[in-house]
Amino acid sequence: MDATILPGPGAKARPPRARVEGERHSIQSVDRALFLLETIAEAGGETTLTDLANRTGLNISTCHHLLATLIQRGFVTKVTGRRLYALGARILYLGHTCLQVDLPRRAQPYLEAVNRATGETVHLAAMQGDDIVTLAVREARHAVRVETAKVGKLEAPHAQSIGKAILAWLPEDEMRRILSPNLKRFTEHTITEMPALLESLRNVRRTGYAMDREEFLPGVICIGAAIRDQAGAVVGSISASTPMMRATDEHIALVRDEVTAAARTLSAEFGAPGSQAIIERQQAVAN
Repeated sequence: MDATILPGPGAKARPPRARVEGERHSIQSVDRALFLLETIAEAGGETTLTDLANRTGLNISTCHHLLATLIQRGFVTKVTGRRLYALGARILYLGHTCLQVDLPRRAQPYLEAVNRATGETVHLAAMQGDDIVTLAVREARHAVRVETAKVGKLEAPHAQSIGKAILAWLPEDEMRRILSPNLKRFTEHTITEMPALLESLRNVRRTGYAMDREEFLPGVICIGAAIRDQAGAVVGSISASTPMMRATDEHIALVRDEVTAAARTLSAEFGAPGSQAIIERQQAVAN
């Protein structure tokens, strides 16, 4: 990804963006509102009304009215106790949704790499509303394989590593709200008590990966890891499932290492915190 140098708070004013061919039918107020959002982003994510007017070349009254609408819609917010305007949570929501739409395409080579290295069934999932949804599956290369759910809503996120890998990074009250009515037992190993499940999810955060040992399907072990974005938020997860007949310590370690490496590298593509170090290590290995 090419680096972009952004102007700092003291950047010189620029004239209003020139109209280009094909914009004859654009709506001026919409164009200006989007211009304001771009300018706030270029200013580092927050700026004053005066600086915003200077940067855009729009008068302060116009900026103020446009900002009021953007605030009402959640695209801009006023910083409490300071005379600053910042990008709002709605921007993060749209960006997060955009990443999820692009996730299956971006994840495809990583799913295939885990599938080749382990020979096991590999899944990709993401959170959509309160549901965790399987977006893609790569079937195992072995004759004896795990029979898992196909693309669609996850039946038991509390009992499957691909669900736990996502749930573990949600705020605890959000975990409780999503999980409380759904702690169904599938095997004798399924965790159905909330305190024990929350401790299990805390362990996922400590280790960096989730595991279920026959919690959803008898005779099946699954390992999953979260995919993060530039804000550190979880956009999805990758998991691999193996039958107990192949679940030696060595094979489980291989599956764990491949899944977590794929999730880390894909997270680096999405700009996750700390990802620059991963990219630099990869470049060093390549050279």
